[in-house]
Amino acid sequence: MSNVALIFAGGTGKRMHAGGVPKQFLELYGKPIIIYTLEKFENHDYIDSIVISCLDGYIEKLWKLCAKFHITKVKSIVRGGATGQESIYNGLVKIHELDPDTNSVVLVHDGVRPLVDPATITENIKCCRINGSAITVTPAIETVILDREANPDIHETRELGTILDRKQCQLAKAPQTFFVDDLLECHNKAIDEGRNDFIDSANLMRYFGKKLYTVEGRTENIKITTPIDYYIFKAIVTAKESSNAFGL
Repeated sequence: MSNVALIFAGGTGKRMHAGGVPKQFLELYGKPIIIYTLEKFENHDYIDSIVISCLDGYIEKLWKLCAKFHITKVKSIVRGGATGQESIYNGLVKIHELDPDTNSVVLVHDGVRPLVDPATITENIKCCRINGSAITVTPAIETVILDREANPDIHETRELGTILDRKQCQLAKAPQTFFVDDLLECHNKAIDEGRNDFIDSANLMRYFGKKLYTVEGRTENIKITTPIDYYIFKAIVTAKESSNAFGL
């Protein structure tokens, strides 16, 4: 019975405009984003091992980075896929191969979500072991509107869609946590159906009828997708470093 972090880092980061450097390898203060993420699981007492699904061509580089920054829990780095779903599947297959225990739990997490806090990881594991799943969420803090089709009579204009009550809305984040065998079973069903377009593990599991339970995480647990996300990440890390330096 173990707890495994599956970190998928197969994206190329086209929206980051980083000059060809995949976003997970962008550096802040001499340390790549992926290492900031890995450290959160490396330093957590409940995490037994880590498997990474990595962009093809960067696996050797990532092994060297793990050695340089003393990331010792990584047991395997596998080739990522054409989609996030495929990258997660490749990692799940390796996890099951390394540890076929049916009680093992997997925490699926983005390689570019480096600000996850220890309490969120802990609560994900506890919730999954009790309920069979755990989806990290945060409350919606802005108005949420359902989009509508463009009006063909007015060029590039859309009528405002339904305004949702944001008190009833949440944002799905990561980690998303399941028993390994349950998640792998649903991935295999998706392959049988020719489905390779699920946006995340929660979406896939809900499609196949699994009950999903939530863990409320922290708003700062952002995914670094665009340049503004990187600058927010930098500001948060800098503020924390300053607080630690001055004992605040």
